[in-house]
Amino acid sequence: MLVVMLQNALDQQIKAVISAITSMGLNAHPMPGTTRTAIGITGNLTAVNPQLLASMPGVLELVRVTRPYKLASREMHPENTIVLTPQTRLGGNTFTLIAGPCSVESEDITLRIAEFLVSEGVHLMRAGAFKPRTSPYAFQGMGRDGLRILSHVRQKTGIGIVTELMDTNEADAVEEAADIIQIGARNMQNYALLKRVGMMSKPVLLKRGLAATLEEWLMAAEYVLAGGNSQVILCERGVRTFNDHSRNTLDLSVIPPLQATSHLPVLVDPSHGTGKRAYVPPMALAGLAAGADGLLVEVHPDPDHAASDGMQTIDFPTFTKLRKALTDLSPFFGRSLA
Repeated sequence: MLVVMLQNALDQQIKAVISAITSMGLNAHPMPGTTRTAIGITGNLTAVNPQLLASMPGVLELVRVTRPYKLASREMHPENTIVLTPQTRLGGNTFTLIAGPCSVESEDITLRIAEFLVSEGVHLMRAGAFKPRTSPYAFQGMGRDGLRILSHVRQKTGIGIVTELMDTNEADAVEEAADIIQIGARNMQNYALLKRVGMMSKPVLLKRGLAATLEEWLMAAEYVLAGGNSQVILCERGVRTFNDHSRNTLDLSVIPPLQATSHLPVLVDPSHGTGKRAYVPPMALAGLAAGADGLLVEVHPDPDHAASDGMQTIDFPTFTKLRKALTDLSPFFGRSLA
């Protein structure tokens, strides 16, 4: 249910409606808009009796929300969400690049990559301190030592940090080191983890699961939003199909229906989506053309010797060429590089 207030509704009228909603044992989510305020209602297991709310001063109308993902839906939040970090913004008319190594390897290499990205005008660096790997014998990341390196690099360069949270026990440490907290594809339906980041103040980048439908993906986002964290960014990173010519199938066809259904910004990860560095630049450009709000790209000075995912990681000259192409093409799609 969505309570739409009159354009000239007073603050005390809005507060009174919120109080009435909470007195029913429900959750109120005020959403100020450019012309009027709406208040979303969640937590109801049965239909809400509209008579009390509809008759309150300042209420224009009550709108039934049909989607199971209430807070992620455009029915409840018609305007695009713009997520802000201290360094940049994601969503709206901007096209945001997030780039960096798959994992933190050392402070020297991480600092070198960060300095390169800053020189390219990139404000956010991705790098994993904790790495979920298919094999238990593969490099699992540097853990808290990696988080300390990321914090040092941020202090030295000013670049924002995007890094993955895998365990609720590490939530506080990751939140302190990160500007955006990533929930990986394997944890998209880890509900304890989603509830934990829903309580955080930092933006959350939610990757699509290996075989998740659009609705399952948005229902995962709903867990974060329902926890009180409205700063959710979606990321398409490829799904598992029958193909054997790439690591995953990068599902760019999900972007238009996703943006028609939800107000949340969506990024594309062509590195994990293809698994082969030669395919990353063309699929990155395709992501721009498909309407994405930005990219998540793996970059390393020596991809062949990267600690993880070297096959899908591009080098510095390739990234520079890609960044220039995105800069030139983005105005044709109503975007500008953030």
